Amino acid sequence: MALSNLTSKAVLLYDEWIKDADPRLEGWPLMSSPFPTTFIIGTYIYFVTSLGPKLMENKKPFELRQIMTFYNFSVVVLSLYMTYEFLMSGWATGYSFRCDIVDYSRSPTALRMVRTCWLYFFSKFIELLDTIFFVLRKKNNQVTFLHVFHHSIMPWTWWFGVKFAAGGLGTFHALLNCIVHVVMYTYYGICSLGPAYHKYLWWKKYMTTIQLVQFIMITVHIGQIYIMDDCPYQYPIFMFIIWLYGSMFLVLFLHFWYHAYTKGQRLPKMARNGIHKDQ
Repeated sequence: MALSNLTSKAVLLYDEWIKDADPRLEGWPLMSSPFPTTFIIGTYIYFVTSLGPKLMENKKPFELRQIMTFYNFSVVVLSLYMTYEFLMSGWATGYSFRCDIVDYSRSPTALRMVRTCWLYFFSKFIELLDTIFFVLRKKNNQVTFLHVFHHSIMPWTWWFGVKFAAGGLGTFHALLNCIVHVVMYTYYGICSLGPAYHKYLWWKKYMTTIQLVQFIMITVHIGQIYIMDDCPYQYPIFMFIIWLYGSMFLVLFLHFWYHAYTKGQRLPKMARNGIHKDQ
């Protein structure tokens, strides 16, 4: 009886909460509820941390070089496209980089931002292939907590962002992330072409710095809302989550930077020389 009452209350709370969702997204793929996204992420975590390694335990690693080359450069193209769309739907056409609220109208620009936000959300599922490739190639040392947590938390939190606040200052970190991914996946794509191209990857040592700058910019930008007077952004809770996200990953990447470069604990020889051997 107690469990039944608790379930009924939870359903009522969910129904009341979902009423505030953006009606422009009705009928869009994966947007009916957070449960499909949660199921996909749960399946992903189970596969890359348990099932996948067990299945590959007595098998030879898959040779996926050509597939990975195509995948990496495809993500570069997609990231370039999303960067352009984020810019043209607000960040280069009127946003102030300060208190930019969500436009819930059906104007062409507002709907363009909605489409871009949904595409960015969907792209996070595509990027789950990063980890799956690691597992299939038996590079389980690359399936770290930082890697899996980042790939899991992004699509899950972005479901709520798209469902309730597709636009405004909450999308700045997505714009930055797209720009950084152009650089990152270009690097991965060149790596996947083979050793003959590794000489062009002298700039690998700047990759973590670029990511650190990204998280600093995210944290500073979103932190403005706490010092601005009367910013009417519709979902302040999202600002706190983004600030927490930026701060948390800043700490995690600083920890990685310290151990990988300052203390020289990056063990693979090619990584120490500026080339990651697992690409």
